[in-house]
Amino acid sequence: MYPPELVKPMREDLTNIGFTELHTEEDVQNALSKEGTTLVVVNSVCGCAAANARPGARMSLQNAKTPDHLVTVFAGVDKEAVDAARAQMVPFPPSSPSMALFKNGELVHMLERHHIEGRQAGMIAENLKGAFDEFC
Repeated sequence: MYPPELVKPMREDLTNIGFTELHTEEDVQNALSKEGTTLVVVNSVCGCAAANARPGARMSLQNAKTPDHLVTVFAGVDKEAVDAARAQMVPFPPSSPSMALFKNGELVHMLERHHIEGRQAGMIAENLKGAFDEFC
């Protein structure tokens, strides 16, 4: 587990723009049972989360269509919530960072680490915007 003071600014990268943190399995179940679309960001301390994933998520929200709900779990910190979220992302293997778009509780779009690592934030944002346009 990472110290809270280390991950606080990484959490705030998302919570400051409207994401809700999920800490338990129940939090995840409640979030994914909501009607509409939900973007789940599996946050991470890695460099590609800081350089690409979180900025890409932020940029994606500057779109005509956006998810109804924005939530995040933190790999290496919120184990229970991360495990519960990843269980809903099957058949995709666990990876962090990653992003999943759900519609009425059903997984409709997935960005795994290999879609994030080495790609510019703008590319990630465009990928998400395409999914938002299709499903939101």
